[in-house]
Amino acid sequence: MKDLAGRIAVITGGGTGMGRELARQLVAEGCHVALCDVSAPAMAETKRLCEVDRVPQGLRITTHVADVSNEDDVKRFAAEVAEQQETDHIHLLFNNAGIGGGGSMIVHDRSEWERTFNVCWFGVYYCTRAFLPMLLKADRGHIVNTSSVNGFWASVGPSIPHTAYSAAKFAVKGFSEALQTDLRMNAPHIRCSVVMPGHIGTAIVSNSRKIQSGNLDDKMTATEITQMRARVASMGVDVAKLSDADIARLAEERARRFLEEAPTSAAEAARIILDGVKADRWRILVGKDAELIDRRVREAPERAYDIDFFQAFAKEAGWKVGS
Repeated sequence: MKDLAGRIAVITGGGTGMGRELARQLVAEGCHVALCDVSAPAMAETKRLCEVDRVPQGLRITTHVADVSNEDDVKRFAAEVAEQQETDHIHLLFNNAGIGGGGSMIVHDRSEWERTFNVCWFGVYYCTRAFLPMLLKADRGHIVNTSSVNGFWASVGPSIPHTAYSAAKFAVKGFSEALQTDLRMNAPHIRCSVVMPGHIGTAIVSNSRKIQSGNLDDKMTATEITQMRARVASMGVDVAKLSDADIARLAEERARRFLEEAPTSAAEAARIILDGVKADRWRILVGKDAELIDRRVREAPERAYDIDFFQAFAKEAGWKVGS
């Protein structure tokens, strides 16, 4: 699918980050897009930016509020896409939505753990199920599932538990790989790619906090402060001497660093993904850090979770290590 003009793309998590940049770049190539997100204002901003970029005449950009971890929401989303895009088929499905949180099976609440897992894994599964009939009706189709480097390396450092996100991203990777055979046998006109980004400059840290808590404001609630305190403590930090204001500042700084100090921007990531789709690559590593950790894990899988393994990788990749 080298020419995307006139195609119809569905993007989950289209309100910010890679989802927003995918939308902008797809629209610039003349592709109709349907976005979903839990935040209507964020999607409105994505749509505005697409229109500022000079939308080709007649192109449809539709926005749909939906929680991808809720199957009823996803089914409604698919029905809305068919109605508002005036179509019975789509060509591209970008299962991009994801959040963090619930890193520890031991320290964090089960509800937070499962919220992360359900968005990152079941969001992919539900959307693939819901939109598969529309992909089957197209002359050709492509499913693009966002996993992560944490889909083949379940760590972001030796002092940061990361079980919910990593387990979900491993599931996404395995599902996408299994689809290679399933699609070839039963729907050969549909392709599937698995995307594995390294550290990309997005607002996933701040967005995850808001989605986990249900508080879409920038100011943290007392409950969020308590959750963040537990998270920092789970990293081996003595939080007894830290005030609530200190905890809030730590959360804000962590989100700022993740967004601003990433080696790859969301726009660069979107371009790499679309180039991979056009090249019909089923495995798309995003960022030099993703390429590096992929190589290192393959070379020494038994050492992948040793402290010195991470330290050597972080130094070579230029990751700035911290909480």
